[in-house]
Amino acid sequence: MSLNWKEINLILEELSLEGAQIQSAVQSAFDVIVFRLHKKGENRHLLISLNSNACRLHETFAAVPKSEKPLRFAQFLNSKIVNGRITKAVQLGDNRIVHLVVKRPDTVFNLYIRLWSNAANFIVTGEDGIVLDVMRRLPKRGEITGGHYTPQDTYSQAQPIRREYEVREIPGEGSFNKKIDAFYSMQKGTLSLETLREQAKRHCEGSIGRINAAIEKLREKEAAFSHAEQFKNYGDLILSNIASIIPEDKWLEIEEGGRKLRIELEPFKSPAALAGKYYEQYRKAKNGLTQIQKEITESEQELKEVNEKLNRLLSETNPLILAKLLKSTDKTTHIPGKSQKKEKTRPGLSFKRGDWLIIVGRDASENDELLRRHVNGNDLWLHTRDFHGSYVFIKHKSGKSFPLDIMLDAGNLALFYSKGRNNAQGDLFYTQVKYLRRAKNGPKGLVIPTQEKNLHIKLDETRLRVLENCKV
Repeated sequence: MSLNWKEINLILEELSLEGAQIQSAVQSAFDVIVFRLHKKGENRHLLISLNSNACRLHETFAAVPKSEKPLRFAQFLNSKIVNGRITKAVQLGDNRIVHLVVKRPDTVFNLYIRLWSNAANFIVTGEDGIVLDVMRRLPKRGEITGGHYTPQDTYSQAQPIRREYEVREIPGEGSFNKKIDAFYSMQKGTLSLETLREQAKRHCEGSIGRINAAIEKLREKEAAFSHAEQFKNYGDLILSNIASIIPEDKWLEIEEGGRKLRIELEPFKSPAALAGKYYEQYRKAKNGLTQIQKEITESEQELKEVNEKLNRLLSETNPLILAKLLKSTDKTTHIPGKSQKKEKTRPGLSFKRGDWLIIVGRDASENDELLRRHVNGNDLWLHTRDFHGSYVFIKHKSGKSFPLDIMLDAGNLALFYSKGRNNAQGDLFYTQVKYLRRAKNGPKGLVIPTQEKNLHIKLDETRLRVLENCKV
């Protein structure tokens, strides 16, 4: 049961919040905030719940539990809003949006508490309407830090069909606030079970959607690679018709099995080289098909496990046990996805420095595997100029350039894992992966860089010790 607009008005009237000082904010759950207020020598606790089954705002007389670890929104409120004084507390029309104006010596904040069962939120803006933070981040509504919130914009999203509401009869004694607090305390077990089940659905259905999307993409790749035998056939046909191919020809046209085939050629490239190119495409497609089919099987198994987990969670009737199951699920279960599978099987050494990931291939096989399956065109590649050694990669972050400090970390690793380690210094090539090309007929992993730049590195023992503690 959520409060209607008339009940919200009655609660605000009884509370008389204007002039109260906010002394602290506690976020006892993801969707619950409790303000400790002080006014005229009296302390009271204002509870705000965005629970879809029980959207409400009222004074609470029960002990306020604290979360096991500080939650983001409460930390924001304690840093910005606490010690401010409420100068205005009203409901905007009959739209179940409570507007609190909180004034501090140098700043005024607008707090909008939207008590809609299907779209509840707690939004904090400055005087200019720019969103400073929200309890629930909703990008499609613009309810994110830096967005602009005008409560009038949400009126049109409310239910167009108007209903007559009255303040309901709630059993108990005392003020309406006391009756409401006692009512929700009595219903707490049922409400928390429904909330936890909704949480379980959100957790698992999000995973199910991502796995299904990943499987769909893998199926598309499987279909593309399923023509591997065609490339081998092209190579065979080119070699068997080598005598009829003229260097300037762009196409080889032949009859096979009662049908005419046209195979694309490259003018002035030898038939043997062309055949070799098609054989290489065959080999890549065949290997890729095997890997993709393996990933499809693994993803389907993960999908089955997530569905079974969801059924187990929804069948639990004890809210305490369900809460423990959800907590253990968060710690032990990852969201399946292609990138996470790569994280598990990635060769070489990995180092995490802040938000940046540095990967080191220690031999030709690891270098080759990293190049083929674990790095992208915008990632940065580093290698010693005059010594044999490791390939080092810095994973690219969208919209960010590679910081010098991270490049020095990667450069130290490149020199340390090379035959130039004993020299204690050396020059490196660096360029983005998209500017590397494989050496024709060269050994495994050998690449030729283009648009490369030079970086001189002196081994820094302190930096290397720090990196040693950053292995992942």
